[in-house]
Amino acid sequence: MTQPPHDEPTASSPEQLQEQVEQTRQELGETVEELAAKTDVKARAQEKATAVKKQVGVLTEQAGAKAAEVTGQAKVKAAEATHLVQDKLPDPVKDKATAAAEQVKAKAGQAGQVWQDKAPEPVRAKAEQGARAARANRTVLIAAGGVAVAAWLLRRRGRR
Repeated sequence: MTQPPHDEPTASSPEQLQEQVEQTRQELGETVEELAAKTDVKARAQEKATAVKKQVGVLTEQAGAKAAEVTGQAKVKAAEATHLVQDKLPDPVKDKATAAAEQVKAKAGQAGQVWQDKAPEPVRAKAEQGARAARANRTVLIAAGGVAVAAWLLRRRGRR
């Protein structure tokens, strides 16, 4: 038979002894529940999977927010570059660029009509999809075009 722990006084009455037995049973039951929870591999794996899914969700949300922030910054920088280039270009160059843009627009309209008349339907559908994507990113494309024209003009001017 085991002896009672040294830190607890021995029971002096049957009621105290009964109380100590109940307390010991409760502590033993809690210990058994803790051990059973530690050995339940399936439950622990599910808890871990839930925690990982939550963390992935948070990371995905953060990545989306960062992507939106970077996209916004890129659009702002592109607009600033466009304005900078436009401000530094001399008026004759701007006039030539405007005239060239109008000619390109007219030729594009003619080419578009020829395209509509002769291209097969699946090819036209893909081209329309690309055009929608270009329209959605119009500011970036215009800024890139402006920078390209300015670079070409500056390079051309530097050769002379």
